[in-house]
This record gives sequence, C-alpha cells and structure tokens, in this order.
Amino acid sequence: MAEDKNVSHLDLVRHSMAHVMAEAVLSFFPDAKIAIGPSIENGFYYDFDLSRSLTIEDLDLISDKMKEIIKEGGAFEKKVVSKKEASEIFSNQPYKLELIEALPEVEEISIYTNGAFTDLCRGPHVESASKLNPQSFKLLSVAGAYWRGNENNPMLQRIYGTAWSNPKELRLYLTQLEEIEKRDHRKLGKELDLFSMHEEAGAGLVYWHPNGARIRMEVENFWRAQHYDNGYEMVYTPHVGKSWLWETSGHLDFYKEGMYPKMEMDNADFYAKPMNCPFHIMIYNNSKHSYRDLPCRWAELGTVYRYEKAGALHGLLRVRGFTQDDAHIICTPSQVEDEIVEVLRFSLEMLKAFGFTEYKAYISTKPEKSVGREEDWELATVSLKKAVDREGLEYEIDNGGGAFYGPKIDIKIKDALGREWQLSTIQFDFNLPERFKMAFTDSDGVEKRPFMIHRALLGSIERFFGVLIEHYAGAFPVWLSPEQVRIVPVAEPFFEYAKEVEQLLKKKGIRATADLSDDRMNAKIRVAQTKKIPYALILGENEKSQRSVSMRPRFSRENISMALDEFVDFVRKKVADKETI
Repeated sequence: MAEDKNVSHLDLVRHSMAHVMAEAVLSFFPDAKIAIGPSIENGFYYDFDLSRSLTIEDLDLISDKMKEIIKEGGAFEKKVVSKKEASEIFSNQPYKLELIEALPEVEEISIYTNGAFTDLCRGPHVESASKLNPQSFKLLSVAGAYWRGNENNPMLQRIYGTAWSNPKELRLYLTQLEEIEKRDHRKLGKELDLFSMHEEAGAGLVYWHPNGARIRMEVENFWRAQHYDNGYEMVYTPHVGKSWLWETSGHLDFYKEGMYPKMEMDNADFYAKPMNCPFHIMIYNNSKHSYRDLPCRWAELGTVYRYEKAGALHGLLRVRGFTQDDAHIICTPSQVEDEIVEVLRFSLEMLKAFGFTEYKAYISTKPEKSVGREEDWELATVSLKKAVDREGLEYEIDNGGGAFYGPKIDIKIKDALGREWQLSTIQFDFNLPERFKMAFTDSDGVEKRPFMIHRALLGSIERFFGVLIEHYAGAFPVWLSPEQVRIVPVAEPFFEYAKEVEQLLKKKGIRATADLSDDRMNAKIRVAQTKKIPYALILGENEKSQRSVSMRPRFSRENISMALDEFVDFVRKKVADKETI
C-alpha cells in the first residue's frame, strides 16, 4: 500500500473529504461496516453497510456533522502497521479484513486516523481537516453498490459527494449538474414521448414511440444515403447463429458471459448475435475473391444482443438490445492506408452533420499478448497515425491498449456541456480472418489473407440517440424534429384554414400538426414550446385573408409574418441544409 505521490491537491481534498464523511456517518451509525472511499472525478464516495436505508434528510445531518469535524481541524495521522496489527485494528470490519487478507505479506500497510475515525488507506491526505473548506463540498446522493462490483456480494449504500478548491468552483459545478439533470435523456424521453423501457417485459430493451421512431428513421435514412455516397453496400444478416459460428469466431470462448443463453432448435444450439462481424464474413466466404474485387465495404444497421449486468444498465446509454451502425472493410494490405484515411474523414463528416464539432482521437497500440504478424501490426498502426495526422486531430496514444486482435482509433466528441462521449471506432482485426480462413487471390496468383477493419461511426443508434437528446436538450434541429410545425388557430373560425395549412405542409414533406383543441391560443403556444417544436404558426383573420402565417420560433416571444409559400421554402431549406440551430 505504497503512498501515491503523484496526486493533485484537489485529489487530496476529495480523498480527505471521504474520510471526514465516513467519520460523520459512524457518529450516527456506530455499528456501520465500512468498505472503501476513494476520490473520483469531480468528487468522492464511500460505501457503507448500514442497519437502514439512508434518506436525503440523513445526508443533511451527515453534511452538518462533516462541517463540525472540519471546524475541529484534527490532523490526518499516518501509521505503518503489520498485517497482523491491521487485522486486529479492523477486527469488527469484515470488508476491511477481506482487503487486508488479500495483501501480500511483504506489503507495507498504512492506516490513517483523523479525529475518531481510522481507515485502512494508502493516502496521501491534507495535513489536517482545517485545510478543508466547509463551504466547498456537497453531498449529492445515495446509491446502491455491490461490494467489489460483484452482484453476488452484499449490496452496500454508496454516498456520493463533490468537493472543490473554493465555493465558486462548487457553485459552477452544481449549476452544471442542474443543467445535466435538465438534459437527462431518460427524463426528456418521457416528457417528449420518445421512448420507454419496461423492466417487467425485459430490462435493457428499448421501445421506440412514434416521436422517437421518427427521429430514428431520419437518422437511419441519412446514414444509408451517406454510406451509398461513400462507396458502401448494404447487407442484412440474421439475428441468431448456430453455435459453430460463435465457436469459430471465439465468442463462446472469450465472451460467453456477455451473450444471451443458448436456444436449442433442430438438435443444435443457437445464440442471439452479440456482434455482426461473423455474419459479414460468411457473406464474404460465400464466393472467391480477387484483389480486383477489393476493397469490400459492407454496412449494416444490425441489431445485436448483449447480456449486460442489471447494475450497468443506464437508459439508452447501456442497453441489452441495440442496433450498431456497423460496417466492415475487407481490403488488401496495399489498400489499408487509403481506406483508413477515408473512413476517418467519413466519420468526422457524419458527426459534423449532427452538430458535433469538437473531436479527440485515442489510438490504442499492440498489447503484450496479441495475434497477427508484427509487420501487419506495424502497417495498421502507422496507417491509423497517418490518418489522424492528415485530419489534424488532437490525439493520445494508449501504448499497449489495443485489443489482442488489432490496434484501433476511438473518436470522442464533446457535447454542448463539454462532456466527452466515445462514439466512432475504427478497429483492425487480425484474428477473425485467420479463424474463418478468409482469402483473396493476389496479383501474383497466390491466395492471401485480407485485412479486416471493423468500423462504427455512431456507435449504436440507441446510445447515439441518448447523446443527441442530451446534446440538444430535446430541442432537435428542424430536420430531426419529429414534429416540425405546430399550427395554432386563434379561434374556431380559423380551424378550416389551419387544416388547409396542415395538409399543404404535409404534402411538401413538412411534419405539421394543427391544434384544434378547445384550449386558449396562449396555452397552445406554451404546449408547442414545451414540446420543443421548432415553429408555431399562429393563424387569424389577417393570415387567412392574405394566405400568410405568423411564425413564432421555439423559445421566442416574437412573431414573424411571412407568406405561406415563403414559410414552406424557409423550412425546406433548413431541412436540406441540415442546420443544427
């Protein structure tokens, strides 16, 4: 348990706050069993085994007690002990004893004491609690957490907190948290009637409502058109495959825990597919190929099923059934560099079309254990680096961080709040071509292995949709909005004109709905803005007589008068240009 010297002052503060929190909790629950309490990005947490469930009111009491402890200003005192001494000190703390038991005999064991609290800890900490600012932290929430992340272990209560260098930084962070909460795709998904999930019918599976399905259709139609324009062909493959397929690919050896259980049919075992790649290989191997046939660029919006643990599921961002925007490029070694350059360019163009303009690349290189020839790894890695350099992307190298079957590029984007999301991946694979004995006849007449590149631009439709919802806070660009225009007649005498406008807009390909309810005009406008519909058209006597509209953009208080035909052209241009504001 050697002390980590390379920690920032803020990490010291947060780790120390975790200990202060644990001391406060034990003052209310003396019999509590304590687990671990590290600093994390933006804060800290501590796990407890308690006699009852904590409430928000408990957090307020714990927070007040923490401020008292900080005011007392007790020192953080380190002591090095033997394994036997550590076991005696924590004899009534089973989780600590389990950690101690796992330590090697030669390991230096350190404990830290602050006030009435002693913890097994490698440190370091601030000198004393007086170095902590009682106005610069806040306890945020309580969540369940399995001991050591294993669902077969006891469920503990995890208290999350945040801590900063000064009260101003804390206020800024809390403001950001409020904005993140407003943008939560689960909350907006319900408010905007986009999707739902039903645990009683199967956890981690998404039900797309008409509004969400409309957005998905626009995304997928754009995706398909762009792929055809960029030299790809579409394929469709089954949702299940015989065990032979997954034995050959290696999934049953390396990934079985992440697969749905087998289905027995026709005296054979079948599995729902966790990935599309073996199916694409089956299509490739269906016929012989010459170097003149390559590259093959095959894309599929293929739905896959992965048995994620229940505790890992999170709205659209972590599900068990999802549609990958998958593609595989099968090429000769001489084509690799050009293909990587092209697919990276294509990735960035697609992301830009959806309003993402800040990117960073992460290149993962050969790990210690790998398959494939050294010269192939070198060619692939150099090609990845050249492609990133050509696009002028900022990037980091993760030395040894590649999969055993090939190096890769991950592209992370920043959303409207500056949060990073990993979306696009370009992954080499030296494993599957060998396993499935893929081949092409080269110009010298000799059969050789092709290179295979896995490639996803959006990641998955479900996760990408979740990111889109939060990026736009549900106020989608006009081309993606499920309803683009809400028509609001000021009174019943103008209902007929409203219906006429609705029919005209629909014929022009504009998604419009006339609100013919009995609500007052202002209430109808508020509903349109609450639903984040891009435009409300207010129709009265002037508009009817002049065949015009009074257009109010969402979130605006001002109306803009224009001829009906002019409005149609205005909206269609917004859609055609894929404007993101």
